[in-house]
Amino acid sequence: LKAQILLTNPSFPALTGRDYVRDKVCQEFKTLGKENFRTLTIIANSKKYSNATFEEINHLVHEIVSLAETCCADGADPSCYDAGSSALSAKSCSKGSPFPAHPGTAGCCAHEGLEQKLCLAALRHPPQELPRYVQPSNEELCQAFKKDPKDFADRFLYEYASSYSEAPLPVLLGSTRTFLSMVSTCCISPMPTACFLKEKLERKSLSLLTLMSNRACSRFMAYGKDKLTFSYLTSLAQKMPGASFEDLLPLSEDAAEVFSQCCDSVAEDCMQKKLSEHTAKVCAALSAQDERFADCCKGKNLMQNYFCISALPPALTPKLPEAQKPTDEQLCGEDAARHAKRYLFELARRHTNTPSVFLSKLYDASEKVREECCSAKDASACLDSKRQRMGRELPPFLEKANRLCRQYTELNFLDFKKRLRESLAQTMPAASLELLGQLVEQRADFASTCCSPNSPPLLCASKV
Repeated sequence: LKAQILLTNPSFPALTGRDYVRDKVCQEFKTLGKENFRTLTIIANSKKYSNATFEEINHLVHEIVSLAETCCADGADPSCYDAGSSALSAKSCSKGSPFPAHPGTAGCCAHEGLEQKLCLAALRHPPQELPRYVQPSNEELCQAFKKDPKDFADRFLYEYASSYSEAPLPVLLGSTRTFLSMVSTCCISPMPTACFLKEKLERKSLSLLTLMSNRACSRFMAYGKDKLTFSYLTSLAQKMPGASFEDLLPLSEDAAEVFSQCCDSVAEDCMQKKLSEHTAKVCAALSAQDERFADCCKGKNLMQNYFCISALPPALTPKLPEAQKPTDEQLCGEDAARHAKRYLFELARRHTNTPSVFLSKLYDASEKVREECCSAKDASACLDSKRQRMGRELPPFLEKANRLCRQYTELNFLDFKKRLRESLAQTMPAASLELLGQLVEQRADFASTCCSPNSPPLLCASKV
């Protein structure tokens, strides 16, 4: 695992010493053996270049494995690895390079030597926020496997790792290994259907861990630790609006800490161990307060319990008095971030269907207001003008989002689109049928992608 991090992550300290890199890579190559080293290289580079084609990843993997095989052989020239990696960089910079294309490649190629190599190693594609991998039927799996087992394995590793590119490397490795083992076992079994059923049940927790860690680490990558804490806080507040800020903030901070520790970790069980511990804390703190959480926490498998909690739909909005706005002193004081979080938490529990991405926009706006006003000559006047504007614009903004997502949750999709069309026709009586149709499709697409508590953050931020 560490060898792959060295090959793909320039922040790893070893990349500052050329001989040290060679020694580490060669040690791992000899320990793992060529085939396991190759498997890890496919996964690591499919993660890194998640929008690359299979052919581009194949070219890169072939070169990396060949380099390790040649330069790690007994008696190889000590300068072999450095010269070979420099040749790889030059090939990346050549016209018509067969390696994954990246907008930043040209900028890296303006540098030379180690600086160029480090720059190229730092490049990565943005993640695919909606995983594209769809598992074929058992019959299709076995047909492809029997036709060419090696090509089947390579293509699966590429498709799965690029689809779940934000899941930690050890999680992807475990998930892909058990999947390929299942296929190779069940496709030669006299009773393949029963075999697949048994194997899929056994790897269910690992499949869920891959899915959930990919979602969480995508959000961590997009938001950073502090904003992820806020996102998790508002999600819990909407599922359990009766819980207090003091109950939910520590759990949100704990979740953000798990992901900050484990999303980039190469420790084999970091995510599974720490996410299970976090789930146990959530269940201990919230089961007694809420029947739905108690039901999710009944199972012995903590990974399945976590998945159940994350999939809970928003609760009904409780009747609560108007949220108390923070004072000027609170907004510009030492604990300003906490006061802002508390106020947005109060808004979230009063608008349980408003998607996370809308609340995240408010979080960004509140940070901007504090930056702008707290350093202004007349902080109070600045904050007053912002409050007046927020008083006009915020309620309809939240209500519109809340209504759209509540209808999407409560109605079947056809009825939802029918309701949308009727509502738009009333508010825009002069609109043509064509324009109404376009608006209905646009809003239906937004709702189906972004009303979920687990919606993709970057994609939905652009859709807002």
